[in-house]
Order: sequence, then C-alpha cells, then structure tokens
Amino acid sequence: MKPPRGSRANLPAGRVPATLPQLRECPGCGLLQMVPSLMPGTSAHCLRCPTILRRASAHRLDHIIALTVAALVLLTVMCASALMSVETIGIRHVANLFSGPEELVRQDMAPLAAVVLFVTVLAPFVRLLGTLYVLIRAHERAPPHHLRRVFALAERLRPWSMIEVFVLGVFVAYAKLGGLVEIGLRTGVFALLGLTFLLVWVDAALDREKVWERLDHRDRPGTAPGRLAGAIGCETCGLVSASLPGEQHCPRCGSVLHRRRPNSVARTWALVIAAAILYIPANYYPVLTVVQLGAGLPSTILGGVEELIRTGEYPLAALVFFASILVPVLKLIGLSVMQIATQTGRAGWLRDRTRLYHIVRFIGRWSMIDIFMESLLGALVTFGAVITIEPGMGALAFCAVVVLTMFAAETFEPRLMWDAAAARRSAITAATGEVRG
Repeated sequence: MKPPRGSRANLPAGRVPATLPQLRECPGCGLLQMVPSLMPGTSAHCLRCPTILRRASAHRLDHIIALTVAALVLLTVMCASALMSVETIGIRHVANLFSGPEELVRQDMAPLAAVVLFVTVLAPFVRLLGTLYVLIRAHERAPPHHLRRVFALAERLRPWSMIEVFVLGVFVAYAKLGGLVEIGLRTGVFALLGLTFLLVWVDAALDREKVWERLDHRDRPGTAPGRLAGAIGCETCGLVSASLPGEQHCPRCGSVLHRRRPNSVARTWALVIAAAILYIPANYYPVLTVVQLGAGLPSTILGGVEELIRTGEYPLAALVFFASILVPVLKLIGLSVMQIATQTGRAGWLRDRTRLYHIVRFIGRWSMIDIFMESLLGALVTFGAVITIEPGMGALAFCAVVVLTMFAAETFEPRLMWDAAAARRSAITAATGEVRG
C-alpha cells in the first residue's frame, strides 16, 4: 500500500496552525491520507475526490456554547409561542408548533404527526442539549467516557433536525393562505427565524474533530502512518485505527468498525425500490383537500405548484416544485445510477459520482417543505362549513418517500464505487498481462 499523502489545504504564511496533522480515511473514496496542519478558517479536501476531510474553525468552543444556549432559548420560545393566526368571518384561529401534529392525529394520521414532531421538536432539542452538555463538560481535565456516546448521538441527529426546512414550510403556508383568510405572524415565527440563523451558524462554526480530540485522552491517538495494513476509519468520529483480531470497536468513540458498510448494496436497493413504489400514490392521491361551502377541492403536489403559479407566487412555486417533485426524482435516479455503476464496476466519472452522493445526502431533507406546509394549513384553516383544509393520504405516502430516500442515502456506501472500479481495472490489467504472456 502506498504511504498516505497530505490532503490539499491552503495555509497562510506566518500564522500558527490551529490543528495538528492527522491520518484520515476519506469517507467518500476510502483513500488513506495525512490531513496537514490547518489554520483557523481553512479546510482540507481529499486528494482524490471532492470530499471535505476537515474544517478548522476560527471560533473557540466557548463561542459555540454561547450560540447553543441561545438556540435552546429560542427553541423553547418557539415551542411555547404561537406561530401564526388566521381570521375570517369574525372567527380567529391561532396555531403553534404542536397544532399541526394535533390536527394530523385528529385526521387519523398519527404516523405523520410523529414524524413532524420528531424532526421539528425532539431531534433539534436532543441535538442542541446533547451538544451543549458535551461542550461544557469537555473543558474538564478528564471528560467522562459517556460524553463520546452523547456527542455521537447528537451528530447522528443532525440530518433529522429540520428547523431550516420548517421555516420555509411556514412561509409557503403563509403565501397559500394569503388569498383565503386574513393571516398574521406571531412571536413564534420570529423565534423560528432566529433559531434557524443560529443553527446554521453553529453547524458552520463547530469543529467536530476538535471536540473529539478534547474527549480523547488515550495514550495512543490512532494508527501511525507506518501501520496502514488493515487500518479502518471510524464512520462516527473519523479516527483511523488498526483492525486487530477481536477488536471490532473504535478505541475513541466505541462505535462498531466496518471496513465498508455491511450489505450496503442490498439495503440501498430495498429502500430505493420501496420509495419508488410509494412515490406513485404520493403523486396520485391528494396531499390536501380544501373544503369550501361544503364542496371539496382535492390538491396533489403538482396541483399545489399550479395553484401557486396561478396566484403569481412564482418563486414559491419554483421552490415547491424543486423540493417536492424534482428532488425526490433526482434522489431516486441518482441513487440508482450510483448503485448500478458500483455493481458493474464502472470506472468513469468517479469524482462526479462522489459529488452526486454528497448532493443527494444534502438535498433529501428539503422535500419535507410540503409536509410542514400541509400540517400548518390543516391546523389553521378549520372554519366549519365555510372553509376547511384537510390533509390527504398523499401526504403520508410522500413523507414515507422522503424518509426512505434519506435512509437510502445514509445506507449507500460511496467507497464501494472506488473499490469496484479499482477491482475492474486490476482484472483488466491481469487479463491483458496473461494475453501478452
């Protein structure tokens, strides 16, 4: 095996590095390489693929603690305050964060209500509280071992914390209600906006590797560059360690070590096929029904886009079309293409396929905009025989599509694409050598 090379990093002259060199296995292509010392505000990229291996933050952990405390306060305010109010024919309704799930339960859609509550309340709260607890106790001389499990849990909840997606769902609902009722924004919406800003700031400012280093007080920091045979990179904390007989757990965070995610191809295909099947009823059945003066007007996902176009809300129509129609289709096609390329050992476009994998992982959660919008509309517009908005079965199927494709993106193993291409090249080279011999 070739010795590891240093990853690309731009280091300004005359400044003290914020990090030490470390051996890493790229999670995108599997290449073992040395990440060089990084200055605050710089990042290191893999030498072979576009994956970012580490970002060195210019913020101290004390700053992250302050931001996390502020985010927890705003999350509490958002949960305790009203988000929006609507009024028509002298009747007023006020909705908070829990009104949508309550209405979904009344409409016999408890699974959908549970998903909305999890991604808007439970996951953000547990993630912020866990991160805050870890950052505070990481300043101790000997941080307790359980902090590593808490921080690993907080990181796993990151893609399922969808506050920034929820804020877009709120404003799509606001735009759709503008022509039906008088609508007003309440305290909870402004807390939601501030919380979204803080969460994006925390995600960009937190150097997760620095936190892991604070929590790691072992005598051996990891595998030395000379001991590369059988080395495995931990998928949770990134530590590269030797794979010894009987030692199947990361010595730093305790996660189970796998050279590659087990049964990745079969599990990803199962999730992709299930999502593709459910995508048909998600578009066939209405996601909501507007009942006005006793007459129901069902609306599908595409029908909602057409309605926004008719009312002149072109930017919102483009947003809903992209998030609710284009993104699920692109995810299903993208995952299928990567799966087929892996199984056939295709060697072309490896960097582009790895970039596609990162895009698929990032954009999947944004399809929940439609679900959040429908949850709010159902809670706000309940004016009896005058006008009522009821969620439809299409919303339940569409939510299942989003969740399944997110799981599929997490299950897919991008390093198998590089392994399969290398194996095919080796087979071709061996066959060519035999023919020449």
